[in-house]
Amino acid sequence: MTRSLSPQDALVDAAGDPPPRAAVARAVEALRAGRPLVIPTDTVYGLAGDPRRTAGLFAIKGRPLDVALPVLVADVDQALALAADDLSPLVHRLMARWWPGGLTLVVARRRGLDLDLGGADDATIGMRLPAHPVPVALARSTGALAVTSANRHGRATPATAAEVAAQLGHGAALVLDGGPCQGRASTVVSCLDGELRVLREGTIPSVDVLASIGA
Repeated sequence: MTRSLSPQDALVDAAGDPPPRAAVARAVEALRAGRPLVIPTDTVYGLAGDPRRTAGLFAIKGRPLDVALPVLVADVDQALALAADDLSPLVHRLMARWWPGGLTLVVARRRGLDLDLGGADDATIGMRLPAHPVPVALARSTGALAVTSANRHGRATPATAAEVAAQLGHGAALVLDGGPCQGRASTVVSCLDGELRVLREGTIPSVDVLASIGA
């Protein structure tokens, strides 16, 4: 059973690079127990959880089940373990140029993965390597994190941990406070069938992404 958010037991100081060991340890414990938590990232605050147990993420956010969740990874090797073996050179070039950073890549998913990311398509996966020590430390300890912006569906994502806690109101085991996250959501591009298609404009202008590959 998850606990209600409160300043006393939900907000945890996670500022610093590396983040405090105690904060990471509490977060890892929650993730391994299948409990969602709020984390800072290099773009906006995120609601994160075990990608095999995501019902809590959808419920807390009020996100439709047909809108698939992306994942955050600790490094390129972790991303490649989730992707099909025959990734195009285009994907590798984009990873080399924009990771870590605010670019989410939608690629073919490796077959047989035990993931519950929602959506109707279990043949693809959206992945990002963030430029922030908290999600990287957590993904390094537990594996890739299913994540969505930390806000109620259809509302803006607050810039501070306390505002996130107030908006969500309940459900998350912890809210890791890394200071203000005042960026934009990541830019999302699909890299399927050898073609690049912008799915969402975000913190990296899509024209820059296209220019980086000579498109």
